[in-house]
Amino acid sequence: MADKHKTVKIIKAKNPDVSLSENVEILRVAAYVRVSTLNDEQIDSFYSQVKYYQDKIAKNPKWTLVDIYADKGISGTGTIKRDDFNRMIRDCMEGKIDLILTKSLSRFSRNVVDTLRYVSLLRDRGIGIIFEQEGINTLESTGSSFLAILSAINQQYVETLSESVKLGLRAKMLRGELVGDPEALGYDKDEVTGKLVINEQEAEIVRYIFKRYIEGAGGRTIARELEAFGYKTKRGNTQWGDTTVLGIIKNEKYTGDLLQGKTVTVDPIAHRRIDNRGIADQFYLEEAHPAIIDKETFERAQAILKKRNEGKVKPTDKNCNKYSRKYAFSCMLKCGFCGSNLSRRSHHSGTAHQKWVWHCVTYTKKGKKYCPECKAIDERIIEDAFIKSYNLLAGDNSDVLSEFLARLEESLRSTDTTKQLAKINKQINSYELKLKKLLDHLLDGVITQTDYLAKKVEIEDDLQPLYEKQKELQEADTDEKRVKEQIEKCKEVLSVSPVLSEFDRDVFETVIDHVIIGERREDGTADPHKITFVFKAGLNPSPPDHQKTYSLYPDYTC
Repeated sequence: MADKHKTVKIIKAKNPDVSLSENVEILRVAAYVRVSTLNDEQIDSFYSQVKYYQDKIAKNPKWTLVDIYADKGISGTGTIKRDDFNRMIRDCMEGKIDLILTKSLSRFSRNVVDTLRYVSLLRDRGIGIIFEQEGINTLESTGSSFLAILSAINQQYVETLSESVKLGLRAKMLRGELVGDPEALGYDKDEVTGKLVINEQEAEIVRYIFKRYIEGAGGRTIARELEAFGYKTKRGNTQWGDTTVLGIIKNEKYTGDLLQGKTVTVDPIAHRRIDNRGIADQFYLEEAHPAIIDKETFERAQAILKKRNEGKVKPTDKNCNKYSRKYAFSCMLKCGFCGSNLSRRSHHSGTAHQKWVWHCVTYTKKGKKYCPECKAIDERIIEDAFIKSYNLLAGDNSDVLSEFLARLEESLRSTDTTKQLAKINKQINSYELKLKKLLDHLLDGVITQTDYLAKKVEIEDDLQPLYEKQKELQEADTDEKRVKEQIEKCKEVLSVSPVLSEFDRDVFETVIDHVIIGERREDGTADPHKITFVFKAGLNPSPPDHQKTYSLYPDYTC
């Protein structure tokens, strides 16, 4: 127990404002500068900041310059793309820096989480940061609490600025001004007028793509032709993908029109953008710039694209694109033994006996030992089998037809995607409002920095699965709309074409999901000649012998 008669003396601090890192005789000092755009005014500011810190550090006899760390044209809302910032942090971790100078909190970061994380990380290692504009030294006791409030203000500023930028871009779009620098093959942006002008050399490639597409070539075929000619993409690549070709086919800019607002920013801090599927306004301007393709040609290409897309579901096989299929059975036939696709091949080429067959890709590419049970099957056999299966479904079997349509409609009615999506959106809005109120409480001094960060993390953890569910439901909602179109198409096809006398690709693609070639029987033996048509909505009509699928005889195959 302390003696009541003894007095504790207080030894006053001699230099209370001196950084705690001054336990070394000479401080190794670094400076961090950043500008977020590359316009002339900010570039001048950038070089002024660099020179300012070079002079400032050189004039202090207790400081020695380590380096000036500088990022140009980089946003301060994250650290992933800030190369010099990350280099500076690495040097700090390696013990090369004692003190960092920076102009202001906003130059260091406008993200609350990043700011507090790095300040805490460096403070634990005795490394201070001086924010000159705010007069904060992070090694001083008063620095941390004030820093948290200022960081929160800066983050709110970014979010407010993002909304201001959106309003500014909206105004430009309403005036018909081109926003951004779209990379469209065949066009360059005139730096004076801000309009798109034709690049005639590239425009010839665009015209060739539309010409070949209208002639019946698919995206993949056109891509191979462009590579053979040595043509380059807008970014200078000599490799072409079918998605690049189809992207050109769908781009309204080639008619002289301009659609803006195709994507929208949903998180200004993480710079997360998503496709604009009706969640924000879009802006369409006709005759915004010179056309490369006339409207009639463009519409013909869109009609072909739509026709190829009708009745198809979104592909799940990464090696097969159902949206650009050259043949009726492309991507529709599956091997019943290994699960691979079947590809089209020619037998007896150049002879009077030439015929087209379909064979397992695993067998043809890797060899028989990898799929020994499969057999090639004549294309006409598959066509005839479909005709029989379809006529069973749509001919005299009205009860089977009714069941098929009922299952299609039930598959859509059984889902409640629209209501679920509205519910998720409401929950997300509620949590986002909580985040805003939480920040207001911090700024008003109602809660502490620690409580703010803890609660913010908790809310964001709740939000993340909701964002993922929202994306999933948005995709499902789009799929359901496609199913509605499929139902109407099926009704039309089944009523107009009750019986087929010859193979019809449009009917096949409308009602069939996929076809399985070959089957392993229950006793383990292989039946390579069995053809299973899987109709959409899961209906497999039974053939006359009351089996669920057609099983062809061996002499029908090759």
